[in-house]
Amino acid sequence: MLVGLGTGSTAAHVIALLAERGLAIETVATSRASAELAERLGLKVRPFDGVARIDLAIDGADAIVADLSAVKGAGGAMLREKIVAAAADRMIVIADGSKRVARLHDVKLPIEILPFARTFVVERLSGLFERLDDRTDYRTDNGNIVVDGHGWDDADLPGLAEALMAIPGIVGHGLFLSEIDAAYIADNGVVTRLERERNPR
Repeated sequence: MLVGLGTGSTAAHVIALLAERGLAIETVATSRASAELAERLGLKVRPFDGVARIDLAIDGADAIVADLSAVKGAGGAMLREKIVAAAADRMIVIADGSKRVARLHDVKLPIEILPFARTFVVERLSGLFERLDDRTDYRTDNGNIVVDGHGWDDADLPGLAEALMAIPGIVGHGLFLSEIDAAYIADNGVVTRLERERNPR
C-alpha cells in the first residue's frame, strides 16, 4: 500500500502511529519535514515525482465543515497536499473538535504565490479579502511565498476557488472542496465520522 503523508501536527502524529505499528507500507510525503520525520521513524518514503497514484492519503485540516469542504495549508504545504490528495484513491482527514466549524470564512485562507508576482497578486487579492498577511521571509518547499487572506466571503466556495486560480501568479490555495472523502473528528473522547456520499472528483 502506498500512503500519502500530510504536513503539520496532526500528520506528525499519524506518521508516528504508522511507524509504531510496523505496517508493510510505502509512503510519499507532502513536505520535507514530513519526509524527514517518516524516514527517521523507519518508514519507507518514495519521491512523489515517480508516482501517479496513491492508495490512501491522510492529513489534518485547519477547519472543516459538514460537507467536507475544508481549509488547509497553515503549514504552507497546501499545494503539495492538494496534488497528493488528487492522486489518492481515498483522502482522509483527522482533526480535533475545534477544527469542525459551521462556516469557513473566519479561518485564514493560505494562498501560494510565485515571488515574481507578489505585488501584482496582492493587489488583485485586495478585492477578495478584507486583510492580507504576508508571511515575511517564509518560503514553501516549492520556493514560493504564502499570503494569508482574512475576512472572505464563503457563500460561493467554488466561485472563490475559480477566482483565485484565474489570477496569474497564484499557484495554489488552501480551499479543499472535493478532495476529502472522509473525516474523523475527535471531541471529548468521542470520534465522529463524516463521509462524502458522492465524490465528484
